[in-house]
Amino acid sequence: MSWIKKVIKPAKSRGQDAVRAKQYTSTVPINISLSQTLSFLQSKLGNSPDFIIRDFSEKSTDSNFLAICYIEGLIDQKLLSDLIEALITEMDSAASYISDVHTATALLKKKLPMGNIQIIHSEDQLIHAILSGTVIIAIDGIQYALAITISGGIRRAIEEPSSQTVIRGPKEGFTEELSTNITLLRRRLKTPDLKLESHIIGLHTQTRVTLVYIEGIARPEVIAEVTKRLQAIDTDSILESGYIEEFIQDEPITPFPTMINTERPDTVAGCLLDGQFAVMVDGTPFVLIAPVTFFNFFQSSDDYYQRYDISTFLRMIRMVSFIIALLLPSMYIAVTTFQQEILPTTLLITLASQREGTPFPALMEALIMELIFEVIREAGVRMPRVIGPAISIVGALVIGQAAVEAGLVSGAMVIVVSFTAISNFVIPYFNMASAVRLIRFALMLLAGTLGLFGILAGTIPILVHLVSLKSFGVNYMTPYAPFYKSNMKDLLIRAPWWAMKTRPDEKSGTNKTRQAPHQYPDFSDPEENTEGSDTQK
Repeated sequence: MSWIKKVIKPAKSRGQDAVRAKQYTSTVPINISLSQTLSFLQSKLGNSPDFIIRDFSEKSTDSNFLAICYIEGLIDQKLLSDLIEALITEMDSAASYISDVHTATALLKKKLPMGNIQIIHSEDQLIHAILSGTVIIAIDGIQYALAITISGGIRRAIEEPSSQTVIRGPKEGFTEELSTNITLLRRRLKTPDLKLESHIIGLHTQTRVTLVYIEGIARPEVIAEVTKRLQAIDTDSILESGYIEEFIQDEPITPFPTMINTERPDTVAGCLLDGQFAVMVDGTPFVLIAPVTFFNFFQSSDDYYQRYDISTFLRMIRMVSFIIALLLPSMYIAVTTFQQEILPTTLLITLASQREGTPFPALMEALIMELIFEVIREAGVRMPRVIGPAISIVGALVIGQAAVEAGLVSGAMVIVVSFTAISNFVIPYFNMASAVRLIRFALMLLAGTLGLFGILAGTIPILVHLVSLKSFGVNYMTPYAPFYKSNMKDLLIRAPWWAMKTRPDEKSGTNKTRQAPHQYPDFSDPEENTEGSDTQK
């Protein structure tokens, strides 16, 4: 692992780092002349048709003394009309206060109907504010501008999440708009302890990244660590939360995910209440959650919306499906190739008769079928949604049946590969399911060369690797390694809500109490209580 890190990690260039630092920290003040400020904006943004500059001239002279600048598609047109109307109203008295900087700022803040008004001092801040969807008010004779947030434009409506569907639970999902996502989260967590820390990452994209946690529940050292990692990111672009995940995760060289990504607000709210933090990125509906353990990837949000016994049953099914998806093809290859004696005689004869006319060994059969299925799955994802599912199902049926009839593969191999693929879909999180798909090929090669011993030789390093992984200081296999008895209530077996009085020890901070004691429901008969009270009287 250390050798791979050295090969992948490039050497730092001090010259490039100095240039990038200079680009980040450029603080050239805004010119006091309005005409020069507008010339600077036009030179920076070019002749873009969506960049609008509207000048306001004082009635007594012909010179411009005030201008508003904005990107047409990034602002709300109705609020912009209100802003222009407020500015025109003050045109008559402009000459009386334009020479006083503080008076001009106070009067504009008082008269403008919008609430969020910021003062811009440097040219870089001016460009960033315009490209972020704010309206800039620049005044001649004043060496700073006002940025008014009236962002708008076309946005995607709130819809049901497509990647994580639930039978029972909220149907709202995050969108690509960061402010909308924060609103969806605040609707579920109406507490002043919900803290949001904003970061701007990306030299060219200037992407807004927000760190979200609940003060008192999240561990302060974990919040400090993720803040340090976010501030250390120095890159040209952040287009999706996957960029952030690769930059801040603990172990970059691993197939297993160490952060959860979800587009469900209720999932994020539940994780924040357990002491975890969330990273929200503008431009994507997928939110990152950490720290996590291996068993969090087999828990779904609707596990907490239905009875605990049903949730426990479903979690066990998911864990069994994980083992099947990981080991079933390699077990079939090992048994049919090397360890035939462990099979019952009748089953062995049946499998042997099916494989009598197949020209390839079991390993080659499995690799061919797995690769065909991966191609069909990828084609179904890339095809248009109307015909994608039909192509996937029909393609799998036709190719599988044709392969069996042609004698290229046996019928048993088709059943094994199909059941493995179905079991892989049971895993709730796609990134964990992708890790299983990747590791499965390695185990199949080991099984085809060494049999059951090869599977064992591949499984033990995987377990050792899992035990060594960490997610922001939390051991990946907690609460089994290390062992936490108090955290067993929400693992493979989901205890009733009234029994889960405390939060997970490894994730939460000082506030570990989830609910008051004595929450066990009273199942006594109301009539018996009434009779008892009458007798006492």
